[in-house]
Formats: sequence, C-alpha cells, structure tokens
Amino acid sequence: MQLYFLCTGNSCRSQMAEGFAEKYAPSDWIIKSAGVEQHGLNNIAVNVMAENGIDISNNTSDLIDNDYLQSSDYVITLCGDAKDKCPMTSPSVKKEHWPLNDPAQASGTNEEILNVFRSTRDDIDDLVYNFINKIK
Repeated sequence: MQLYFLCTGNSCRSQMAEGFAEKYAPSDWIIKSAGVEQHGLNNIAVNVMAENGIDISNNTSDLIDNDYLQSSDYVITLCGDAKDKCPMTSPSVKKEHWPLNDPAQASGTNEEILNVFRSTRDDIDDLVYNFINKIK
C-alpha cells in the first residue's frame, strides 16, 4: 500500500498526517507527504506532534513527486488548494479530500495559536486512524 498526503506547502497538515500514518499503518506500507509548494517544516507542528510522541523533526518539505503520485494507491489532499492544484492521476489512484483549515494561518496569543495546532493535530489523528483501519 502506498499513501500520499498533499497540502499547499507541506509544512503542517500533510506532515502531521504522514506522522500519524507512520504510527498506525502496517510497517510495509509506503507513506509520504508533499506540497504544491515548499514552505519548510513548521516548528509548531513539530512540537505538537512531539506532545503525542511522534517525531517529525527530521521530515523535509517536499514538492509533489509525479512518479510517486501516479504509483500511489491513495492520494489524500488536506486543503482545497492542494485538491485544486493536484496533477491528474491515473484512474487506479483513489483520492480522498479532507478539507482542514491551515493552522499556520492562526492568529492570537501563543497559547491560542498552539491550541489551533493541537486541534488540527487531533482532527488529523482521528482522520488518519479511521482511514487506515477502513482500508487495511
């Protein structure tokens, strides 16, 4: 099984999804994330994932790899921008769309921003857990 998580900058949502998929999926599954742009790994995303015992600190912000995209079993977009800009795939590639707000756009105090990231993290945790259990 090969999964590909896509969002705009591959800095937060898709990175979190990749981290949770690595946790929940069988060890022989291949899991990657990418973006339609490269924004760099978001440090707050790294920190809130560490709160859940998942280390994404060595992940990199990558652009969509068309060969990997075309050979994936599932492509999951985590924002409208990625869904709209995702290259065409062969009919064998199944697509899912999870319209999640970008926590990097949150404003307010540091604690308020952190809580937005935590909420997004928890939503992604549930989505990934349920998705993997549905398809395995």
